[in-house]
Amino acid sequence: MKKVFCLVVTAAIIVIGCSKSNDPVGTGLDCSTPKSFANDVNPIIQSSCALTGCHASGSNNGPGALTTYQQVFDHRTSIRNAVASGAMPKNGSLTTAQKNAVLCWIDSGAPNN
Repeated sequence: MKKVFCLVVTAAIIVIGCSKSNDPVGTGLDCSTPKSFANDVNPIIQSSCALTGCHASGSNNGPGALTTYQQVFDHRTSIRNAVASGAMPKNGSLTTAQKNAVLCWIDSGAPNN
C-alpha cells in the first residue's frame, strides 16, 4: 500500500511539474519565478523549523531533523502537506510569500539549487 501511495504521489508531482500552467491545480500559487533551496527555502526551514528546536539535529518530531538539503528533500511531501494546510510551523506562522516559496520549490521538483 505504501508503494502504491508513493507511486501516486510521484506521478502527481510529475504531472504538476510538467504542466504549462503556473497554477496547475488551482491552488492560487504563482510559481512563475523559480525558487532556490539555498536562497529561498532553506532560510525559511531553518528559521521556522530547525532553529525553533522542533526539527533541529536529533529531533524525533514528525519527519525528524530538517537541517540539511537531503533531510528536507526526503520529507518534501509531508512538508508540502503541512505547509499547505497551515499545520506547520506549530510555533508561529509563515507569510503567504514564504508558503508560496516552499510550495513552488517542492512542486518544481525540489532541486538542490
